[in-house]
Amino acid sequence: MTRAFTRRVGAAAVTLAAALLVVGCTGDSEPTPTSSGSDSSMFTNPVVRTDAPDPQAIRVGDTWYLFHTNSGGRNVPVLTSTDLVDWTEAGDALPTLPDWADAGKTWAPEAVQLAPDRFLLYYTVAGRESGRQCVGRAVASAPQGPYSDDAAGPLICQADLGGAIDASPFRDTDGSLWLLWKNDGNAIGVDTWLWSQRLADDGLTLVGEPTKLLKQTESWEGTLIEGPFLHRQDGRLLLFFAANAYDRAEYAEGYAVCESPSGPCVKAAENPILKSNAAASGPGHASMVVKDGRTWLLYHAWPPGQEGSTDPGRQVWLDEVTWVDGKPVVKGPTGTPQPRP
Repeated sequence: MTRAFTRRVGAAAVTLAAALLVVGCTGDSEPTPTSSGSDSSMFTNPVVRTDAPDPQAIRVGDTWYLFHTNSGGRNVPVLTSTDLVDWTEAGDALPTLPDWADAGKTWAPEAVQLAPDRFLLYYTVAGRESGRQCVGRAVASAPQGPYSDDAAGPLICQADLGGAIDASPFRDTDGSLWLLWKNDGNAIGVDTWLWSQRLADDGLTLVGEPTKLLKQTESWEGTLIEGPFLHRQDGRLLLFFAANAYDRAEYAEGYAVCESPSGPCVKAAENPILKSNAAASGPGHASMVVKDGRTWLLYHAWPPGQEGSTDPGRQVWLDEVTWVDGKPVVKGPTGTPQPRP
């Protein structure tokens, strides 16, 4: 009887010790990107902690699809989420590049939905003939792909201006389609312009002539501006862009007000509206989403002091944008818990 009692006490002690060990390990482990203690209504940046530069997301049904610059052996990584906070890898949206392109430098992809079963992806890729970065377009029947580019060559190249990168599609309120991009002038020591041009209704070709919108002019911009996208808010057309060297703390985000997608545009006096702080370094190359009437900015940033590193690289951050007298005010970068979208 004594031995049986001892065995029961010993077993209980082992069970208790194991439970305490689990609790201790859980308490010491690093929280997930969306964890804010036990409060599931909160989240903490970054929402993607791996290298995921130049993020852009579209919503289809109840799911968000996020695309970003090549990493992990994928040309165009795609992630999915139902809440903009918890993201799951969903493969390679562009598993096969066209014959005219080389792998390894597939940058800044952005998608747009033209019909229930028609999606277009605009992406930057290494053009073999030009030796420069060029813009291509690919088509899919589902938002996550696979997208396919059947064109004989790039949509835009501008090799004499350093190449073309950072394409961003925009559907205006009148239904017209537009494409923005940057000539990669800093690659050859010339000006970097943001350009716009009308797209055909099918999104596959450009119509008319391109228009120059903006170039680097302000001290905070350094030698370049890039990563453009358009957003209408209460009838006003805003052109957002990043500026300065992507691998420096000086990288930041600004905006301009435009009369139309083809300009003219005037930069905001309060730029930059998103810049480095103690939470994140070099924030920029953003995209904008609206969920339940609230506006959010998706952007990449480095951990402070790790600018230019490959691990973890440029992580994805999500911060709210409020509108004060028609002007965007970004609440970020934030490193503390905040309510989920």
